[in-house]
Amino acid sequence: MAPWARRLAWVLGASGAFALAVYADLWLRARTATTTGDRYMAWVKDPAAKKAYFDAELAKEKAALDAELAAGRMGAPEHSQRVALAEFRRDEAVAESSLKLAYHWYKTSVELFSPPETKYVRLARERMAEAKRRWKLELDAAKVPYEEYMLE
Repeated sequence: MAPWARRLAWVLGASGAFALAVYADLWLRARTATTTGDRYMAWVKDPAAKKAYFDAELAKEKAALDAELAAGRMGAPEHSQRVALAEFRRDEAVAESSLKLAYHWYKTSVELFSPPETKYVRLARERMAEAKRRWKLELDAAKVPYEEYMLE
């Protein structure tokens, strides 16, 4: 094989491998964003599951903080502050609108991870409109004033 042909084969092979790696990365990121949006949409129907999820996250964080305290890497005042902060984060996450977060996760999938038009991008595009419509109804029910640009 001529040297130029060998180089061309390497360049074409490397280009193909790079394109495949980019496609796989975008596919995986779109899948993650879409399934996260699906999780938030499921929590609209079952708020208790949302609370249980964030309570479990809080328990993990408290266990890590307790281990830091027991190992002597953290003092008691800092420990109590960090636990209070973790509890505040949990309370805020539970109070946040699941519809809003679902919409924004779907929007992330559509805007940041396409092209290519993967299965998950198509699903997110379909579900994004429904999530936004339901989020607007939620805002209207709570009598929260908004303009369309505020939802983007």
